[in-house]
Amino acid sequence: MSKWQRLSKAGRNSTVRVVSDVVKVWRSLFRGYRLNAHSLQGFASLFFVGVSLIVAIAACSPTETNTASPGNANNPTARKSNVELTLVSFAVTKAAHDQIIPKFVEKWQAEHNQTVSFSQSYGGSGSQTRAVIDGLEADVVALALPLDTKKIEEAGLIEPGWEKEAPNEGIVTRSVAAIVTREGNPKNIKTWADLAKDGVKVITANPKTSGGARWNFLALWGAMTETGKDEAKAEELTTRVYKNVPILPRDAREATDVFFKQGQGDALINYENEMILASQKGQKLPYVVPDVNISIDNPVAVVDKNVDKHGTREVAEAFVQFLYTPEAQREFAKVGFRPVDATVEKEVEKQFPPVKTLFTAKDLGGWDEIQRKFFDDGAIFDKIQAKL
Repeated sequence: MSKWQRLSKAGRNSTVRVVSDVVKVWRSLFRGYRLNAHSLQGFASLFFVGVSLIVAIAACSPTETNTASPGNANNPTARKSNVELTLVSFAVTKAAHDQIIPKFVEKWQAEHNQTVSFSQSYGGSGSQTRAVIDGLEADVVALALPLDTKKIEEAGLIEPGWEKEAPNEGIVTRSVAAIVTREGNPKNIKTWADLAKDGVKVITANPKTSGGARWNFLALWGAMTETGKDEAKAEELTTRVYKNVPILPRDAREATDVFFKQGQGDALINYENEMILASQKGQKLPYVVPDVNISIDNPVAVVDKNVDKHGTREVAEAFVQFLYTPEAQREFAKVGFRPVDATVEKEVEKQFPPVKTLFTAKDLGGWDEIQRKFFDDGAIFDKIQAKL
């Protein structure tokens, strides 16, 4: 039962009791009047006595008003000395969250005298999305693309309009697409068009099964349409690149294994942040960031159905807001994400290669249109594959 349902029920119960008492008083008064009153003056006197008694009964009747506040027992979170949040995210955010979560826990403890603990799950964005839909009770989801969050919304777990509940339309981290090459870049690959050259083998995952691979596809397409070329030119370039793709792995992780462990391909399309993180772990991988690129936008959202069930909405929403603070954005930047906070973006601008033309999914029509146009059965990607 919701807070407002409880309020309405309490109000109705109180009113019923008052009305019952009022009826009893009036019955008594009128019985007295029929027996003893012999004039209009007598009736008027009894009438005012009755009104006075009714007011007294109403004033003295116990009322059931809701006194919920952040600190009382009607607030499920506030009743507990400890609260646990379940965070479900895509794999490469773990290093940043490992630093961000203790900062939030400390801040919440200082401000609310309440201990927050986190249960965390990391994996491919698509598989994480399916897990939440299938019953993994996430309080907060941070996924690789808005389309995954949209699927959780369509499953009835997130209320529509989640993009407006957080800053920056729900986008908390960004990256761009990078082209990883072999040592020394023997094929001299610098641009998206270079991937279409004869003799160049390109490794990228299947955009029908991989969210990351959809960003790769859109990077190729937008490299044409967002620089003044028409869609015919975009389809031509994209088709030529996929002609050079010898295998379409299921996801980005499998594609990386094909390139590095199996030694296939001359180039791998991947996220810039993954390359930066790999470098920090001692893997110096040669890569280029094309100066026409797509902003790979990663959303965060509160899972409404679950936080209401767990009584964790207040702390979950506070955690989401904390992810946008300069303190948290610096941690994302350290592991290779381009920050969405303007102050931090200025602080770390030398860490990232400049992008001359940066376009977004919204520039390509938004994710609903992108899915329908490019990735649904029979859409443009399927048509390209049929040509090959």
